Amino acid sequence: MVSRFAPSPTGRLHLGHVYSACLAWNRVQASGGEFLLRFEDIDHTRVREEYYAGIETDLRWLGMRWQDEPWRQLDRLAIYEEALQQLRDLGLLYPCFCTRKDLAASAPQEGDEVSKYSGQCRSLTQEVRETKLASGVTCSWRLDMTKAAREVGSLSFVDERFGKVHVEPEVLGDPVLVRKDIATSYHLAVVIDDAAQGVSEVVRGEDLLSSTHIHRVLQELLGFPEVGYLHHRLITDEAGKRLAKRHDALALATLRERGWSRERVLAAVGL
Repeated sequence: MVSRFAPSPTGRLHLGHVYSACLAWNRVQASGGEFLLRFEDIDHTRVREEYYAGIETDLRWLGMRWQDEPWRQLDRLAIYEEALQQLRDLGLLYPCFCTRKDLAASAPQEGDEVSKYSGQCRSLTQEVRETKLASGVTCSWRLDMTKAAREVGSLSFVDERFGKVHVEPEVLGDPVLVRKDIATSYHLAVVIDDAAQGVSEVVRGEDLLSSTHIHRVLQELLGFPEVGYLHHRLITDEAGKRLAKRHDALALATLRERGWSRERVLAAVGL
């Protein structure tokens, strides 16, 4: 087994991260496999150098070790471009000129965390696209999931909690593979990096279960092997909401400063 923990260095780890990292670590230890640390840092405007070091400090305090220098996605943009060209050659990408305001107007009802893109830029004519691009209008690039679904056929993936899951390619509409501010996206980078590092099992929160439908399509399109999954339960606050980096009171560094032991931290997340 090769598993990884891939946090974003946009803040310190909280108890939700602790739970996910420990699950991956424990499963690797039990199987005699390899544990990898990778930084998903393409959200570059929020990344801070001190967060890279802080995350490593937190994980080592928990008892985790990794052999190689952690990968940083910002160092791998040229690799992602090679994969994007494969998808362009298949005719599967199109420019999206929608603004945040456009996307907000077509989003689901308030409180729905899973938003599906309406596809409004997919129907633009080639002439309109070329005119907008020539005029310098900024755009992202999306994967045409209707075309991609025809390309890959029927797919599935196996999750330890949810069993065999039939892939529904259009569950989130056409995902962004190239953001307006950087030449990749979470969906593209994570799939490429998992394949490049030989990851055999992905451990992450159940809030990313819908994203796995996209990732299986990308794995198939790019000729990558299928991996196993464990989408675990989420650690929530007292109000039942998923933890985020704004929950500084539940940051591991804060808890250590308050005198919490490793054992108390693990007990707090049910481990």
